[in-house]
Amino acid sequence: MIDSQSDCRGAEAPKAGSLWMAHSILAAACVLVVGVYEYMVLAGESWSPNPSDAPYNLLVQGFRAGQLSLRKQLPPDFAHLADPYDPTANQFYRIGPDHLHDLSFYNGRLYLYFGVTPALILFWPFTALTGHYLTERQAALIFGGIGFLASVGLLRALWRRYFPGVSVWVVAACALALGLASGVPILLARCDVYEVSIICGYAMTMLTLAAIWCALHESRTRCGWLAAASLAYGLAVGARASLLFGAVILLVPVTQAWRERRKIWTPLLAATVPMALIGIGLMFYNFLRFDSPFEFGNRYQLAGARQLAQQFFSPRYLWFNIRAYFLEPARWSVHFPFVHDVPATAVPAGHEQPDQTFAVLTNVPLVWLVLAAPVAWRSRSVEARCILRGLLAALVMLFGLGALTLGLCCYSVGRYEVDFLPALVMPAVIGILSLERALASPPGGRPIRQRFARCGWAVLLGFSVAFNLLASVQVYANERYAFGSALVLSGPAPEAIHVLEEVVRLKPDYAPAHNNLGVALIRMGRLTEAIGHYEQALRINPDYLAAHNNLAAALMALGRAQEAIGHYEQALRINPDFAEAHCNLGLALEKLGRTPEAIQQYQQALRLQPDFAQAQTNLARARALQ
Repeated sequence: MIDSQSDCRGAEAPKAGSLWMAHSILAAACVLVVGVYEYMVLAGESWSPNPSDAPYNLLVQGFRAGQLSLRKQLPPDFAHLADPYDPTANQFYRIGPDHLHDLSFYNGRLYLYFGVTPALILFWPFTALTGHYLTERQAALIFGGIGFLASVGLLRALWRRYFPGVSVWVVAACALALGLASGVPILLARCDVYEVSIICGYAMTMLTLAAIWCALHESRTRCGWLAAASLAYGLAVGARASLLFGAVILLVPVTQAWRERRKIWTPLLAATVPMALIGIGLMFYNFLRFDSPFEFGNRYQLAGARQLAQQFFSPRYLWFNIRAYFLEPARWSVHFPFVHDVPATAVPAGHEQPDQTFAVLTNVPLVWLVLAAPVAWRSRSVEARCILRGLLAALVMLFGLGALTLGLCCYSVGRYEVDFLPALVMPAVIGILSLERALASPPGGRPIRQRFARCGWAVLLGFSVAFNLLASVQVYANERYAFGSALVLSGPAPEAIHVLEEVVRLKPDYAPAHNNLGVALIRMGRLTEAIGHYEQALRINPDYLAAHNNLAAALMALGRAQEAIGHYEQALRINPDFAEAHCNLGLALEKLGRTPEAIQQYQQALRLQPDFAQAQTNLARARALQ
């Protein structure tokens, strides 16, 4: 249990009624946050409607069958590909009904490169106990709830021991910050196999910090708590290998024991042995799968870009990632959800395009309150100062090493920020508690300064929470757009229409959603509605090539060839080498009896694309009619 004994000598013990009220207020804040998490998770759509086909459950099925690979059959023709890692050659198998995207293929078997910890501690036990399969969304909710409640437990312990004079309403606001300004809502807005491993790492990291807190305060049971922290952090690394270097935080209680002039060998072994054993297990696991203890399967991914020769980490990525993760302000608009993706600028060679990143320092300004955290040990005993400095050092190291690791990576991905942002929000919360304590002393306080400071941090907190929630809507809408667009290509049209209509409600100024909704409506024969959405897409983006082409085709279907010609010509002004538009323009001209001009368009289409069968057929017909 996290210790909560007050450090304030002579502080008046809270009355039973006030203590019950304080716990009720804090519990209500926790219920609110977990309720937001649940709403976000349940509102989404799973890409694997059958839980048994989800990657983590396929891994569990493999384990239960005595194998380390997924219990998933390779498509018969896939094995005959000359180069199975060629994104063009394997696209049908990755994106199509076989769902091989981002799985790892090695020696004729399919593997999961995402961390194994979620399968071992949640998916497998759940299946063994219930006989059912857990969905990835449910798993993300469970891990998110565990991580958040562990962080609130640490907050409560800090409050009771070091800040007992701070109002419970301030502590409840801090709990909201831990839950809703930490990047977790943005991650939960899109729950798939990717997010499960990340949020599992978050949960294990928060449990590690809680155990470190106990090790710092319970000298008699320090080794037990250190062993628990080491075990939890080893599981965090098993979920997210990028967290490895943050393991240095396990040495903070060992350093505390050294300062107390106690023997350090026992706590040092407790801090290192459990994690070392997990590390050896992970290396052996990798060796059995990929013949290398240091290969997690990234190089053998079946992805949209070849991974075999990819340089995953390089100093040349650092400045670009620092800008993406910390400095680039979000784009804002007058349309809900107001927040938009930051456009990529000058991506370094070898670096992938950023994926829905948001800059922490400009968009989550609450974290600037970290600068007030050192006020926490003002007017403290020597012991309290050492412990608070140790805890803050652990949080800063966890943040800094996590951010540096991702800064050297060839990917900039918004969901990755959960690896380091919660570790930055916690000291920011300590900064709030420190300001409240400092400005409430001496007795009677400094009411004007306290009110001014409270307004200041409240604004920063409110903006940070609002940004997280709005950005989560943006991520959710993008995910729904991707899902609806996939349905347009290979799913039932009514479902595609339903999903894309939801997207245009959430993002009315998102031209691609209007365009794809028009395509889905065409499939249902609803031409007039489709034309309306194509026109809306062009009002948003007048140079939208696909929308001009699609609108012209819909107008042709209604016999409005002259209007169609205008949009085909506009498409060709945007891209003169668009062979399909040349061919379609030829059809429109032919329909109006302008056969010579139509022939010229067919010929141009064939110059651009000599094997264009439709243009060849149209050209032969037009020449026969001359």
